[in-house]
Amino acid sequence: MGCIRVGKGPVLVLVHGFLSGLSYWDKQIESLSTRFEVIAMDLPGYGGETQQTGLDTVAGFARTILEQLDKLGVKNFHLVGHSMGGMIAQEIALQAPERVNRLVLYGTGPMGELPGRFEPLKVSMEKVEKDGTKEAKHYTVASWFKQGDQDANFEPGMELAKDVSLQTYINGLNAMAGWSAVGRLDQIQSHTLVIWGDIDRSYIWQQPYALWQEIQNSSLAVMPLCSHNAHLENPQLFNQLLYDFLTHE
Repeated sequence: MGCIRVGKGPVLVLVHGFLSGLSYWDKQIESLSTRFEVIAMDLPGYGGETQQTGLDTVAGFARTILEQLDKLGVKNFHLVGHSMGGMIAQEIALQAPERVNRLVLYGTGPMGELPGRFEPLKVSMEKVEKDGTKEAKHYTVASWFKQGDQDANFEPGMELAKDVSLQTYINGLNAMAGWSAVGRLDQIQSHTLVIWGDIDRSYIWQQPYALWQEIQNSSLAVMPLCSHNAHLENPQLFNQLLYDFLTHE
C-alpha cells in the first residue's frame, strides 16, 4: 500500500476519494506536517496502487487502512476523509471508535447512493460498462471543480484517474452504492468537523447536513464559492479550518 509519513506531532491520517490518490493531499501535507505527523495512503486500486483491483465495499477499505496503521504502529490518530474517503472515515470511526481522536468529514455524506449527484451512480456504471472509462473519468473529475476542466488542478487529477482500471472504477461505484451510515451516525463518538463546498455537485447539502445534525458532537464549516475539491480550490482556508479544529481545546 503506497504511503507517505512525514512531520512530527499528533498523528493525522488523510484518506482520499474515488479516482484520486495520496498526492491529492500535497497542499495539506506541506502545510500540516509542520505541526502533525501526517500519514496519507493510496487506497488499493488508486494512485500508485493501480496494479491492484480496488475493493468493492467501504467496510473493506476501512479494514485495510486500520491494518496498515497497525503495521505502522499507530494506535490513535486524527482522521480526515474526502468524498468516498469520507465514507471510509465514517466506517473507521464506527469500527474502531477508541482509535479516532478527531474526525473531519469533507465533501461527503452518510448516503452511499449519492442523492442529487450530477448523475446517479447506476447511470455512471451503465456508461462505463458500455463505453469504457475515458469519457466518464473526464466529466467526473471536471465536475469536482467550480471551473471544470479549466481548473489548474484538473490535469493532475486526470493523471491520477486515467490509470484506474475499469473493474476498480465499477467496484468503487458499487462500494459507495452498497454503503450507508444512515441510522448509525449517533454511534460516532469522535468530535467531528463537517466541511462542505457550497457548490459541490457530488454531495448536495442534504448530505453534510445529515452528518452535522446526526453526529452528536459535530461542527460545520461551509466553504463559499468552492466545489467538491475545495481543498485544492482554496487550500489556505481549508488548511486553516483543519488546523483550528484539530488544535482547539
